[in-house]
Amino acid sequence: MTKTGSQTEAAFALSDLDTARLLSHLNAAAKVARRGRDGEVLAAVTVDLPAMTDPSAVVVASRQADEPWFCFEQPDRDGAALAALGCAKEIEASGPTRFAQTAKAWAALAGSAQCDSPGGTPGSGPVAVGGFAFADDGGTAPHWDGFAPASLLVPEVALSRRGEARSMTLAAVVRPDDDPEQICARLVARAASLRDGPLPMLDPDPSHSSSVLGTMPPEHYEEAVAAALSRINSGELEKIVLAREVQIHSAQPFSAPAIFSVLREAFSGCHVFAVGRGDQTLIAASPELLVRREGMRAATLALAGSTRRSADPAVDSHLGEQLLRSAKDREEQQIVVRRIVQTLQPLSVWVTAPDEPVIAQMANIQHLATPIRAQLRSQISAIELAGVLHPTPAVGGEPHSVAAPLIPALEGLDRGWYAGPVGWSDLNGDGEFCVALRCALLGGKIARCYAGVGVVSGSDPSAELAETEVKLAALLPVLAS
Repeated sequence: MTKTGSQTEAAFALSDLDTARLLSHLNAAAKVARRGRDGEVLAAVTVDLPAMTDPSAVVVASRQADEPWFCFEQPDRDGAALAALGCAKEIEASGPTRFAQTAKAWAALAGSAQCDSPGGTPGSGPVAVGGFAFADDGGTAPHWDGFAPASLLVPEVALSRRGEARSMTLAAVVRPDDDPEQICARLVARAASLRDGPLPMLDPDPSHSSSVLGTMPPEHYEEAVAAALSRINSGELEKIVLAREVQIHSAQPFSAPAIFSVLREAFSGCHVFAVGRGDQTLIAASPELLVRREGMRAATLALAGSTRRSADPAVDSHLGEQLLRSAKDREEQQIVVRRIVQTLQPLSVWVTAPDEPVIAQMANIQHLATPIRAQLRSQISAIELAGVLHPTPAVGGEPHSVAAPLIPALEGLDRGWYAGPVGWSDLNGDGEFCVALRCALLGGKIARCYAGVGVVSGSDPSAELAETEVKLAALLPVLAS
């Protein structure tokens, strides 16, 4: 049945009981704030939503001008989705301690929060959403404005989905001089203003054409790979990941919601996300999970080594078998697995990883993948785990201390949030961060796409350039139509 406007609004409007519950939490938060121990106290209420609610579609349809927005989905994993609007609290940091700083700030808010008891559905209740630049002080280039080296937002509105469960959380930070009734009225009005509707469609036959320009000529990238190989062959390091940027210039502004809609349909097994800050949106269909924490369990995915797909099933299978037998790709994969396991072991009772990688297939590419699981020894949050693991050799290098200064010197670009962690954390410290790969930064009529490859002994500069083209093919057909 098609929803009418009034039916759609009724789905999000708070009942009298829910409004009273929200006001109770706000009053309690105000009391805590006025005691002087906490200058800011988080208050929130969570309500169930109809089973057909599409969190990302609600966020896109309800976003106000310049309002920050966030969508994070993995459709094939029980329809997992978290979408958010607005900003009740901004947490930013930079430098080597940025993960620890943001984790501490979020834990402080979570520890004094006045809200409903956390539910059993991942992502329900108050959350912090956002991401981190690849480098400790990355994202200083003008086009990364709004994407600080570490930037988490506690959204005013958050909608989650897992299986048949749907929920909405309204949140505010209460300060000593705030009026709880005014905040309550504002949140109630915000909920009533939300509306649902289909995501916009991408124009299948645009009247304008786009141009694709490399920020650096292809020869520059091959030269960078050759320079890295020289360092590897001299024994200076085992591996380094080098990326390149390609720009798409369009006659019309890019529609991030329409592109997001295409990506979640085409890459339903990936982490499909959109992070909107002002006029800029980082959008991606990433195959790589950095970390997922659920209670005392942690999971990650070592992903390295790739080849193309084929429409011919026999050729496609053959390409996958070649990848599994490739000594160069197997070594690249093992470097990543070894580092992740070594990093998790001091934090865990046990860490387990299969002896052999498997083939992970995406729409346009296939990778060597090794799922890794761990039983944590003590409480360490998803944000802290992301900081411990980032960057893995899948996006950085080995050893990292040697690779880190070489990456910007050889690439000649500011990665910003490319290859950094993007995701969310809840009040319990649970959460999920993927690696921002197969991504594009959209700003007006310009889209900046990023792709990188791991350079190891035996790499060939021209072959590595070709591999970046395969990875760019996830987004270029959508952006350069």
